[in-house]
Amino acid sequence: MSFIARTSIARPLFRSALRQAPVAASLLQRRQVASTVSGRPGSQSLPHAAQNIKEEVGNTAGDLARSLGGGALNVGAITGEAGFAGVTGAVASTVPKPVMAFGLAGALPYLGTSLSTLYLARQAGNAAASIVSGVDPSMMLAALDSCLNVQVTYGAVLLSFLGALHWGMEFAGYGGHHGAKRLMLGAAPVLVAWPTLMLEPTTAIVAQWLAFTALWGADHRVTAWGWTPKWYSQYRFYLSILIGTCMIGTLAGNAYFGPVAGHSFATTDLERMRNERHRLRKENAGEIKGDIEALPAQEESDSFVMIRKKPEEDKPEVKKADGGKS
Repeated sequence: MSFIARTSIARPLFRSALRQAPVAASLLQRRQVASTVSGRPGSQSLPHAAQNIKEEVGNTAGDLARSLGGGALNVGAITGEAGFAGVTGAVASTVPKPVMAFGLAGALPYLGTSLSTLYLARQAGNAAASIVSGVDPSMMLAALDSCLNVQVTYGAVLLSFLGALHWGMEFAGYGGHHGAKRLMLGAAPVLVAWPTLMLEPTTAIVAQWLAFTALWGADHRVTAWGWTPKWYSQYRFYLSILIGTCMIGTLAGNAYFGPVAGHSFATTDLERMRNERHRLRKENAGEIKGDIEALPAQEESDSFVMIRKKPEEDKPEVKKADGGKS
């Protein structure tokens, strides 16, 4: 084909594009119009607009639920409405009942330690402020520290367990054998969880919360790849939400009710607590010269024994001595 022939073919196409340019511009100017036929907006009234918003929110929620499920759920499997509840219910119905039961039971230690942390943090804060009597702040802080360490230890075990699931799927050949990739995915949570045991408890809880979130992101991806059952991603998401809520509740309760609320995460610093207690309630100290005696303390006193200086000898004896001299 010669250059002249090519030019004669390209020239009509160029002219046609120029004719269509004003049409496209007019469409851009009418972007706010929902219907290009009637020229009317998509919502004719406020109730109609509310209905459209409700439908759009439902569709968005349904898309979110499918995204959380890894996009592996068939639309035909949804028996009810294709909203968030419908998609979530369809996924939950495919989860084996023993898996669901043991998964929920696995979150009970987190719930127990979170509630215990709230109680112990409140008691330690009240003891430090001398709101309650007969409670040693150091003892309450030691109990609070032990409770936080229990949650951190369980979190490390649970992270390791979730990683080991991928090793089991690799050994079973679920979705095929993927070798080092899936084995590395299963070993990563152990390498992250173990060092958290050497951190301060509240810092360790923050690190483990990030680890749980990152592990769910990895599980979400491999579910879409077919490495896990189709329900696994969404199942892991809701369990992670439950565990994450308990962890955030632990941190919030420790910071709000704890003795040093609003300052830092170091609510288990016993030395700081002792200094705060001494500032709020100064103890009598010093050297007592002369003879002293120990007496039972009064009922309203905080101690059992009261130590004081012995009283001087009776004055008549002194007068008698003076009379002898005179």
